[in-house]
Amino acid sequence: MPENTDAVILDGAAPVTAGPAALADVDKRDKPRSLWNDAWYDLSRKPIFYISALVILFLVLIAIWPSLIATRDPLQCDLINSQNGPSAGHWFGFDQQGCDVYTRTVYGARASVEVGIFSTLGVGVLGALLGGLAGYFGGWLDAILSRISDIFFGIPILLGGVVFLSAVKGGSVLTVSTFIILLGWPQLARIARGAVITAKEQDYVLAAKALGAGHSRVLLRHIAPNALAPVIVWSTIALGTFISLEATLSFLGVGLKPPAVSWGIDISSAAEQIRNAPHMLLWPAGALSVTVLAFILLGDAVRDALDPKLR
Repeated sequence: MPENTDAVILDGAAPVTAGPAALADVDKRDKPRSLWNDAWYDLSRKPIFYISALVILFLVLIAIWPSLIATRDPLQCDLINSQNGPSAGHWFGFDQQGCDVYTRTVYGARASVEVGIFSTLGVGVLGALLGGLAGYFGGWLDAILSRISDIFFGIPILLGGVVFLSAVKGGSVLTVSTFIILLGWPQLARIARGAVITAKEQDYVLAAKALGAGHSRVLLRHIAPNALAPVIVWSTIALGTFISLEATLSFLGVGLKPPAVSWGIDISSAAEQIRNAPHMLLWPAGALSVTVLAFILLGDAVRDALDPKLR
């Protein structure tokens, strides 16, 4: 028998000689995949994941580089074109001020994406940090943070936005994002707290502590990677929700304010003229709906992929 070969004996069959390469392939196939590998394998088989991801990628692209598909200035308006319908060169028509609706719809994506990303990052960092610390250490820290989050939970976010932003002069992306972070972190903190409590009771965490690992190492190396999945799922869905919230606050006149270009501002100005010029409302409202739907569908796909119970 040649060197560096092993005999693989099957039930009821003669010994079969297998070389190192064949055994390596068997070991590679038999090696268990991680949660993230399983999640990607599941996502790669879902058409809805690719569709929603392409929509979001396109949205981010035009938010960064709107002039790629819109060559006009969104603030260049002419009252002579007020409420005119679609025509050659102006596919979506004009709004009440004579601004090109297509151009404003494209440029409106920038404010929505900025608010959504900044708010999600802020809520993610603050909520995950406070919730993770409360769930890991427990005791008085958990009690204090839980009571604080209960206070913020008692404030309706839309009503709180009207009151808070009405008292602030000048609506900007930073102002709206700060408000959303201020009232949006408690829900994610509870999710992170529950995930950390579940993870810290696992055998590998107890073994790490028994071997003398410190709190920082246990949190960062053992608990955080295994408690991250629900945080990612919630953040993906919340990003679309925050975009919708920004549009709602701008529609009510307390969010972004002119000369900012926002879907919520355009929807607000078009609502009064819906019978005379429905095209003014159709396009910004449609863009907002497609954007929020894309993030929700992506979040659902990610949730199904990261939650083993749903497989």
